[in-house]
Amino acid sequence: MRYELYYWPEIQGRGEYVRLALEEAGAAYVDVAREGNGTPKMLRVMEQGGTPPFAPPFLKAGKLVIGQTANILLYLGARHSLAPKTEAGKLWLHQLQLTIADFVLEIHDTHHPLGPSLYYEDQKAPAKRRSEAFWNERVPKYLGYFERILKDGGGTYVTGRRVSYVDLSLFQIIDGLRYAFPKRMTAFEDAVPGLLELRDRVAARPNIKAYLASDRRIPFNESGIFRRYKELDA
Repeated sequence: MRYELYYWPEIQGRGEYVRLALEEAGAAYVDVAREGNGTPKMLRVMEQGGTPPFAPPFLKAGKLVIGQTANILLYLGARHSLAPKTEAGKLWLHQLQLTIADFVLEIHDTHHPLGPSLYYEDQKAPAKRRSEAFWNERVPKYLGYFERILKDGGGTYVTGRRVSYVDLSLFQIIDGLRYAFPKRMTAFEDAVPGLLELRDRVAARPNIKAYLASDRRIPFNESGIFRRYKELDA
């Protein structure tokens, strides 16, 4: 089956977590909005009746239209050996991905604490305060949690010896924080050696390595979730 991924064509954003899973699985897919007239097609799907997605990303798999990043990964994980086979294992991985989704929202709010309807330039002072709290309180809480999960599991990856979609998502988190907050992340990295090793293992996987070197990987930029502003990285 050839999947259709629908997401904004200029940014990695939340769609990147799905792209990484599709690439690792070696699945055939088309990134619809990056093709001619793809964005209008994406918007038309969202306006259809029945069970339309609220927002991108969403995935078409045959007749299915699946929205929400964690929901898409739950579906792909079961079909492409990126999740445990047991129900308990699948739910545990889904729980971890939902926690990552919470963290991604907090990352976004470092530069848009007053909401996306205002430009960053209109909320610089609140963004500075939010970023301080983010690094003092939230990053240690979230990354410390995943560091402990990885250590307690005693495996190469979060669930053991096999890579999962959560491992791919944690790779994206580490790379994104390194891009957006290079100084702060460098100072913090000694606290999460396991996650750094995990990041390098994922980056070295053949399909992921090829993806990262290709033009399918959209570069980080200041329109996405991870944005580099010097004043927030003091």
